[in-house]
Amino acid sequence: MASGKKPTGFRVVGKPHRKVDATAKVTGVTRFADDLFLPRMLFAKLLRSPHPHARIVSIDTSKAAALPGVKAVLVGKDLPIPFGILPVSQDEHTLALDKVRFVGDPVAAVAATTEEAATQALDLITVEYEVLRAFPDALDAVEHPEPAIHDYADAGNIHKLIDLEFGDVEAGLAQADVVREDLFFFEGSTHLPMEQHAAVADWSADGKLTLWSATQTPHYVHRALAKVLELPAARIRVIACPNGGGFGGKSDPFSHEIAVAKLAMVTGRPVKVTLTREEVFYCHRGRHPTLMWVKTGLKKDGAITGMHFKSLLDGGGYGSYGVASTYYTGALQTVTYHVPQYRFQGARAFTNKPPCGPKRGHGTPQPRFALEVHLDKIAEQLGMDPAELRLKHLVPPNSLTANWLRIGTMGLGPCIEKVVRGSGWTQRFKQLPYGKGIGLACSSYITGAGLAIYWNAMPHSGVQLKCDRGGGVTVFCGSTEIGQGSDSILAMIVAEVLGLQPLDVAVVTGDTDLTPVDLGSYSSRVTLMTGNAAIQAAERARDVIALHAGKKLETPIDRVTFAEGRVFDVQDPERGLTFAEAVQLAEAAEGTIGTVGSYTPAPSAGKYRGAGVGPSPAYSYSACVAEVDVDPATGIVRVPKIWIAHDVGRVINAATVMGQIEGSVYMGLGEALMEEMAYRGNRNVVHKIPSLLEYKSPTTLEMCDVVTYVVEDPDPNGPFGAKECGQGPLLPVPPAVANAVYDAVGVRIDEVPITPEKVFKALRRKEKGEAGRFGPTAFPDIAWPEPIRVPPPWEGGDGRAVPGGARPGLAPGVRRR
Repeated sequence: MASGKKPTGFRVVGKPHRKVDATAKVTGVTRFADDLFLPRMLFAKLLRSPHPHARIVSIDTSKAAALPGVKAVLVGKDLPIPFGILPVSQDEHTLALDKVRFVGDPVAAVAATTEEAATQALDLITVEYEVLRAFPDALDAVEHPEPAIHDYADAGNIHKLIDLEFGDVEAGLAQADVVREDLFFFEGSTHLPMEQHAAVADWSADGKLTLWSATQTPHYVHRALAKVLELPAARIRVIACPNGGGFGGKSDPFSHEIAVAKLAMVTGRPVKVTLTREEVFYCHRGRHPTLMWVKTGLKKDGAITGMHFKSLLDGGGYGSYGVASTYYTGALQTVTYHVPQYRFQGARAFTNKPPCGPKRGHGTPQPRFALEVHLDKIAEQLGMDPAELRLKHLVPPNSLTANWLRIGTMGLGPCIEKVVRGSGWTQRFKQLPYGKGIGLACSSYITGAGLAIYWNAMPHSGVQLKCDRGGGVTVFCGSTEIGQGSDSILAMIVAEVLGLQPLDVAVVTGDTDLTPVDLGSYSSRVTLMTGNAAIQAAERARDVIALHAGKKLETPIDRVTFAEGRVFDVQDPERGLTFAEAVQLAEAAEGTIGTVGSYTPAPSAGKYRGAGVGPSPAYSYSACVAEVDVDPATGIVRVPKIWIAHDVGRVINAATVMGQIEGSVYMGLGEALMEEMAYRGNRNVVHKIPSLLEYKSPTTLEMCDVVTYVVEDPDPNGPFGAKECGQGPLLPVPPAVANAVYDAVGVRIDEVPITPEKVFKALRRKEKGEAGRFGPTAFPDIAWPEPIRVPPPWEGGDGRAVPGGARPGLAPGVRRR
């Protein structure tokens, strides 16, 4: 800490604070994208395909263009350059160029003086289609490679094939006392944000494009606009409006954003588009439906000797984040319990349904459900308590996993102990009356991805800080506020370093003209990455101010400290200045006080192909116990209470930490019991429930009581030791509920959602003497590529063998003060 010692303890960090944007939101002052109105603004609508898979033979827009009020009509040929969020999946067009790939794929765009005129114009566009065979699910796509949905897939309609082996899994299984294999299925679901997608574009007379959008990733939208519209990036400004919820559903660049930008350029007038709720269901990028097979060998004490995991993802019509999602279904199995030999085979299929992508947890809730239920079955087979099995075989802190993921601090043990004690696990597990049960599950999640979506050596997050002579501080950052409280985290971190209150710090975010680049709000990266950048910028400002304040106070710089809006001598607090006076001294001596900070993660340990997915500066951990009531007569499952503990590293804002954890429980409960993307039609490719009326999500009547334990195990890579809390706590909820159902009525529901019909069928099967189970029965034969074989670190990765497979001391430190 170059500018002197700090008073013991934190003054801002760790306390509960009101969000800096709370007053604006509750009073209706906050302007979301659909609240924006510009002079002479037009309204846009998109014509969407009624077919899941078809070639476009012809499009006639003449009648639509002639309709009074219509100012422009676009079709695919007007925007021929493809785009996509990942460099390896540039497979989308703003408007379908030659083929549609799901019901809802946009084929034309209209701008008119009113929404009514734009909607009427859509009915006047004539599209002739040549209907092609549609693929309703991943199994069908695997079995039928033709007609190909895309021409760049790894094999037929299999978008991506992965085969990675770390060590010798067969040898590991041969050493086991028990080998078990199981099949699981996790149904797809959608994000369900309160705010639908919306965007407003303006093309200025001097040839500059401005786009306001409900996006989580303004930087990536900026890049997509530059590519598709063939404009210099410096002539494009993207402003991320406050999001009324994102959860990953606003992480892609979307067709409607590019369409309104082009319509604004064509008409010379601002253009706005707001998707209907039904349209959001069709372009959702939600949770991949995933079929999973897992085979694990264990010793009698529960120690894992080897694990083989397979996943098959239903990707929908386009790539989106799908390649990364596929890798994620295999990446994090190793970061909770020690797995010395590990093999992962993953496949993602193209189907003719809406494209899937990242939803809260991004490819990890599905395998976590499979693994945690699988472990419960193993515990029963070994005659062990599920909590004891997990506690005995945790990955050690500061170690490398078999697949070369660096573990830093690891608070899963205390998390398990908290929920076990709080729920009365020992006295209640397997001891409750029939129909009542409790179940345990654990999880881990990343705190920021180790790589950017496109390869570069630049920082992942940047912050600029301005101190003015009136004592005001403004922090500029490209991060986006999607309701998770990231603006407040920025303000609190800067306030902590400079001795101010959070509400004294102005925050400017998500504007590509005003703020340095931040890659966006996804992968739970903002608190750690933006937070580290903010600390660096604030410390640099503090050092400059302290230097000149110390001279004025005739105090050694190592005694100058900042607190309560003052800069003073820590040994004689009466000798001091106001923060504004200290800034004025620094500005008089050096000129305007402005500093910068940035953050780049440490390089990944693994160097194999695919090693970029999974590494994280830090991993958070969660443990959950769910209590259930199951009605054997109907199969209805109710969850009256959940105990959840989360290792957050260090709390920054105590109020928002609790909100994030309990929000994760809510979403996890919905996925466990009711949420699913259901389809109908002769090949099950048309949305069955594209509305809030029919898509079932928990209300206050279904939401359970939650007992939350916040475990602090500060990680040196996080700002003040903080790790994520926005996504990880979702992961253990579905498997904890599934395990509790088994404890209650003795049937295994090996897929989610755990609906009454599934429970009822499993109970009837049990009554007939059959296996009391509901779930998938087979994993398809897939022509896997030659596996990439990588030795674990302790088997020749660096020539150092370590007992137990842990190699301590490899978690890299980040420069702290």
